[in-house]
Amino acid sequence: MSRFVRVLGAILGMLVGFQLASLDVGGRGLFSETPSGNFLLAVWVVAWLVVGFLILPYLTIEPAGWLIRGVRTLSTGEFVTAIAGLLIGLLMGLLLGLPLARFPDPYGRYLPIGVSLVLGLGMLGLTVAKRHDLAEAIEALGLIPARREPTMPPGAPFIVVDTSAIIDGRIADVVSSGFLFGTLIVPRFVLAELQYIADQSDARKRARGRRGLDILNELRRSDRIKVEISEEDPAGIPEVDAKLVAVARSRGGAILTNDLNLNKVAELEGLRVLNVNSLANAVKPAFLPGDQIHVHVIQEGKEPGQGVAFLDDGTMVVVEGGARRMDREVSVTVTRVLQTVAGRMVFAQPVDD
Repeated sequence: MSRFVRVLGAILGMLVGFQLASLDVGGRGLFSETPSGNFLLAVWVVAWLVVGFLILPYLTIEPAGWLIRGVRTLSTGEFVTAIAGLLIGLLMGLLLGLPLARFPDPYGRYLPIGVSLVLGLGMLGLTVAKRHDLAEAIEALGLIPARREPTMPPGAPFIVVDTSAIIDGRIADVVSSGFLFGTLIVPRFVLAELQYIADQSDARKRARGRRGLDILNELRRSDRIKVEISEEDPAGIPEVDAKLVAVARSRGGAILTNDLNLNKVAELEGLRVLNVNSLANAVKPAFLPGDQIHVHVIQEGKEPGQGVAFLDDGTMVVVEGGARRMDREVSVTVTRVLQTVAGRMVFAQPVDD
């Protein structure tokens, strides 16, 4: 594609060079009266050819790639509201541009264009920034069916959610499966932390923050669990983890997190902790000493002679003597299983040993 655009740019540059050289300047062409006119004309056309070859990709491919990358980072809600805001802004610019076009030149020529650009881009940014408030306003007006609040059984627990659990995303699958119910408490300072991450200049951090906001919106639309945005912000506590512990204690609820340090602090405070990683480890296939499994050894272990393999669910298998079986499928016998907070490790011995 880039090569085709460069060839097209060279052709366009050559045509521009010929067109400029044939302009009527004082009754003659640009190089018609010079002794070496043909040579200068050739140099002139070649120069424009090179310019077109070099700059056309930067005028077409680069802006298009930037636009595509920007659109890919948008969520569906952001994209829809951006298009709607742009259309509304352009419509407003058209209505204002009709009377402005009656101004004398050059104002009547350029004012409608400028007003349309300003209103179009301004409404685009405004609708994207306020998309959640707009959705709530449309629901309040009855233009779309209002979201049905899920009914929670008596005694349903309060669960305070931290940023790591929201960004992780698996919480939505756990809720949809019915294993988690009650009221999810999302403190306002957690929501502010998510928005801060979503506004980062780093593309990866920005994508994580926007994913967290999308997961939170998905949970709010779910009829399996109730989501409450809490204004509680314990005074005199600067750390976010300590604030979460204080909110959970005041509500008599649990904490949902993937943060190992917050997990330990909450347990020391006597609070119940729901850790998505612990849940994932608990539902992994159980292995007992003597079970045989097939693994593919991919790297050496920490100890001499050891090899390391991984199961489909990410479980690490340490194979004794596996270093000499690198890049091979090996049948192994489980010798012991070690369960840690970070995950499960399986130690095994090759069957042929």
